[in-house]
Amino acid sequence: MEPQNNTQISEFLLLGLSEDPELQPLIFGLFLSMYLVTVLGNLLIILATISDSHLHTPMYFFLSNLSFVDICFTSTTVPKMLVNIQTQSKVISYAGCITQIYFFAIFVVLDNLLAVMAYDQYVAICYPLHYMAIMNHRICGLLVLASWITSALNSLLHSLMVLRLSFCTDLEIPHFFCELNQVVHLACSDLFLNEVMIYLATMLLGGCPLAVVLYSYSKIVSSVRAISSAQGKYKAFSTCASHLSVVSLFYCTLVGVYFSSIVTQKSQSISTASVMYTVVTPMLNPFIYSLRNKDIKSALRRLFGGKP
Repeated sequence: MEPQNNTQISEFLLLGLSEDPELQPLIFGLFLSMYLVTVLGNLLIILATISDSHLHTPMYFFLSNLSFVDICFTSTTVPKMLVNIQTQSKVISYAGCITQIYFFAIFVVLDNLLAVMAYDQYVAICYPLHYMAIMNHRICGLLVLASWITSALNSLLHSLMVLRLSFCTDLEIPHFFCELNQVVHLACSDLFLNEVMIYLATMLLGGCPLAVVLYSYSKIVSSVRAISSAQGKYKAFSTCASHLSVVSLFYCTLVGVYFSSIVTQKSQSISTASVMYTVVTPMLNPFIYSLRNKDIKSALRRLFGGKP
C-alpha cells in the first residue's frame, strides 16, 4: 500500500458492529435506549448528590464525579454511532477521529476514580475516627484534580503520537468508534513508539489503580474479619458492596475485552465485546449505586418532592 501524508487524509470509515442492513434499526434502537438510560440515570445521581446536604460527603462527591465521567464517556462514542446509522454513513472526519480518540482516552482513564473511591472506603472502614481529617475537602479536591490532569496529559500524548503517523489507503476502522489501537494499526509509519506508549500507559494507568483497589479491599476484608459482631460485619460490608460491584464490572469487562483480543483476531468480535465497558457498564452504575443505597433512594425521593 502507498502511504499518504496524514495532512491529506480527510476521513476514516467506521464499519460499526455489523454491516447487515437489517440489523441497523435494531442496533440503533438498542443503543439509543442504553444511551438515554445512561445519561438520565447518571444525571439523577448527580442531581441527588448536589441537592441533598446529607450526601455532601467524600464518597458521594467521588460518586457524582464518576457519574459525570460516565455521561461524557458514553457521549464520546454513541451519538456519532447513532448519527452514522441514521444517515446510513460510515464516515468520520480525520479531525473528528482524533478528537474522539482524545476524549475517549480522557474518560476511560478517569474511570479510575474507582480506585480513589476504593481508597475512600478503606479509610472509612479501617480508620473511622480519623476519616474526616484524612478525607477533608482539600484532599478530595486534589485527588479528583490529579485524576483529571493525569488523564488529560495521557490523552494529549496519545493524540499527538497519532498525529505524527502517515496512513495507508485502507482507512476502514473495524469498530463503532475511533479506538486508539485500531487507528494506530491502520498507519504505514513505524509504530514502535506508539505501541510502547500504549503498553506503558495501560500498565501504569490501568495497573496502578487496580493495585490500589486490590490493596484497599484486602485491608477492608482484614478489618471486617476482626469485627466480633455479625451485625457490625454486615454493616461494614454493605457500605462498600455497591462500589465493589461497580469495580468488578468495570475491570472484569476490560480484562475480558483484552483477552478476547488475544484469543480472537476478529475485529468485529473485539468491537462487540468492547460495548460492555463503553456502554453497558456506565448504564448499570446508577442502578447498582441506587438500588442498594438507602441514602441515594431517600435523596431521589426528596428530589421529586416525595417523602424521604
